[in-house]
Amino acid sequence: MTPKPLEGIRIIDMCVVWAGPFATMQLGDLGAEIIKPENPFVFQPMTRGAMARPPKFLLERSAAWAGGLPGNDPGARPWNYNPTFVSLYRNKKSFTVDLRRAEGLDVFRRLVAASDVVYENNATGTLEKLGISWEWLQEANPRIILVRVPAYGSTGPFSHARALGVHLEAVMGHTLLRGYDDMDASANTAIYSGDYLAGAQGAFAVMTAIWHRDRTGEGQLIEIAQAENAAAMFTQAIMDYSLNRNVQTAIGNRDVHGRFPCGVYPAKSPGDSSTMEDRWVSIHVETDAQWRALGKAFGNPAWASDMRFATNASRAEHYPEIDSNIAAFTVEREDYDVMHLLQAAGVACAPILEASRMFDDPHLRARNFFRKQKQADAGEHEYVGPLWQFEETPVEFLQPPVMFGEHNDYVYREVLGMSEAEYSAMKAGGHVSMEYDASVP
Repeated sequence: MTPKPLEGIRIIDMCVVWAGPFATMQLGDLGAEIIKPENPFVFQPMTRGAMARPPKFLLERSAAWAGGLPGNDPGARPWNYNPTFVSLYRNKKSFTVDLRRAEGLDVFRRLVAASDVVYENNATGTLEKLGISWEWLQEANPRIILVRVPAYGSTGPFSHARALGVHLEAVMGHTLLRGYDDMDASANTAIYSGDYLAGAQGAFAVMTAIWHRDRTGEGQLIEIAQAENAAAMFTQAIMDYSLNRNVQTAIGNRDVHGRFPCGVYPAKSPGDSSTMEDRWVSIHVETDAQWRALGKAFGNPAWASDMRFATNASRAEHYPEIDSNIAAFTVEREDYDVMHLLQAAGVACAPILEASRMFDDPHLRARNFFRKQKQADAGEHEYVGPLWQFEETPVEFLQPPVMFGEHNDYVYREVLGMSEAEYSAMKAGGHVSMEYDASVP
């Protein structure tokens, strides 16, 4: 079998929540060995769930992505099948150790000596509180690569501010740009796009650092401030202000380049938003020829041939009326029917899919987007597949979402080469476990 691109590279995953785990997941998909140290005495909120042992009533009141366990039943080890966790921890290994104790920190030092990369996205200063600094890592392994992905960088006035993706976009100003022009920004729902952007950039940074080290022998410290990286979400607004001094504002679903019509329109629905059964379709007309094609596809209604709408400039002036007419047409039809109708006419169109409907999407099925994986605790489910495919080195699920402490024997015995006496001492000290300590709620 053809070796995978990152086969033979070992990465220590010191990550939390989304931004870091998304990066190491991509690297694991490419064949790197990802090892995650986990502390049986300390729970990382929003990584393996909100709590180690959440009560059933909390799950019933949680967002699906945070607490959507099967049947809202926490079961014996809910940390092994929390939806946030299982979506990010395929192709990874887990072992347990308490880094707050000297013997645990020594284990980590030995692992660093046997690894290529340490990747972390904790709050600034978290690793240093454990005694793990860049200098400490270099002493353990002069060729080590450290990638740090703090929210706002490790220096400056915001350096110690904690953040999730939703906080990043608010500080950067994206929240003001992505809403509707007739609503206050406080009406926006939360998004976490900054996490995924940071993860993609971080994975790329690891690969370039490995390329550099293989040629020079040098390890390096890389820092990616998530807030700066998140600016990619609204590059057009930054450039517009830098070049033209225009301050952009919220435009809803309209085209940032000012082409009309562009929007999300209601489709025939079996229910409403209260049951998540409202359906919508996205339509984007980029040229006058496409506008005429849309009118023809819609059966040449009188409004489509109205000369007031003949050019983009005139459509921009009258877009609310156009949107109303389009919505009156689409709301009587199935979203996929509208998509096929307009795509056949050369007009960009696609349904807006509520997450559960993605499993039935023929395009995603044709691309093998979902893969079945079976985990001892979670059972068998379908998961979103790797982001890419290569002809010569297929990217696969090498391992289902990892269970807590699943690879204790492998890490302690094979990677670190511990004797039975050493390993027994770590077990006796409570470092080695497949469950969180009873003291962890």
